[in-house]
Amino acid sequence: MKTLRTLIIGVALFAVCTAAKATIHTDEANMSKNFAINTYIDAMTRGKAEGMNEVLDPTVKFNVLRGTKVVSFSKKEMLDYLKTDKDVEQDCTTNTEIVQDDAAQSVVKVDMKYSGFVRTNYVTLANTGNGWKIINVYSVFK
Repeated sequence: MKTLRTLIIGVALFAVCTAAKATIHTDEANMSKNFAINTYIDAMTRGKAEGMNEVLDPTVKFNVLRGTKVVSFSKKEMLDYLKTDKDVEQDCTTNTEIVQDDAAQSVVKVDMKYSGFVRTNYVTLANTGNGWKIINVYSVFK
């Protein structure tokens, strides 16, 4: 009888642990193209940088065309900048358009329209095996 009771408790414990594990959301589910691009837009337009570290590849480069000069920033520099801009809401409307998309890579055009100009960001994402990561952002002002 003691063995039967131990067996039932063991099976019940196994069932509870399995059910609990089934409800845990994996990081891979959050690392879709949509999650990465929405995280980027939230950070750039609303100052909500939560999750940016995870969606940015360690080798990501941010390039901004200023006149005839291209200025580049690293992941660390961009994350440091986003900390100073925390919760700052940009006065712009945002539109996205998929420029190129396949199983390995995607390029998304993100237009941020302000009253006097438009900032166009070409965001390149790659399927890294650990989810979709932003590998390059190229920004121009019109």
